[in-house]
Amino acid sequence: MAFGGFSNQRGQQPVAEINMIPLIDVMLVLLVIFIVTAPLLTHAVKIDLPRASSELNTPKRENIHLSIDAAGSVYWNGELVENAELRQRMAESARQEPQPELHIRADGELAYKQVVAVMSDAAKAGLTRIGFVTDPREAR
Repeated sequence: MAFGGFSNQRGQQPVAEINMIPLIDVMLVLLVIFIVTAPLLTHAVKIDLPRASSELNTPKRENIHLSIDAAGSVYWNGELVENAELRQRMAESARQEPQPELHIRADGELAYKQVVAVMSDAAKAGLTRIGFVTDPREAR
C-alpha cells in the first residue's frame, strides 16, 4: 500500500492501489448476515409419520456348557460323555445354523493340556465360538 510520507519529492500523485480494508469489512458483514439467516431458510414440512415396531429377527444362539472336572471327565450340558461321543456332538453342533457357542468350564486344578485337547477337538470339528467360564471372585 502507498502511504504518504514526510518527503515532498513525489508531490500529489494518484495512488494506483486498491484499498482492501472496506472490501474486507463488507465481506465480513455479508458473512455474518449469511450465518444468521441460513438456519431460517430451512423449510420443514411437519407430518405425522406412522409408527411401527420392528425388531431384527435373529434366531437365538444355543449355548453348549462343557464342563471338565479335576479327574478329566467331560460333561456336555451336565451329561457325562466319552471322547468319541464328544467329538461326534461337536461335529453335529458345528453344522447347526446359527452355530452355538461353546462355554468351557474347567476345574482350577486340571492340567491345561486336557483343556487344550478339548479346545483342539472343538476347532477340528468346526466350532468357532469358544469361550471360557471363570469365577468372578478374586483369586486367593
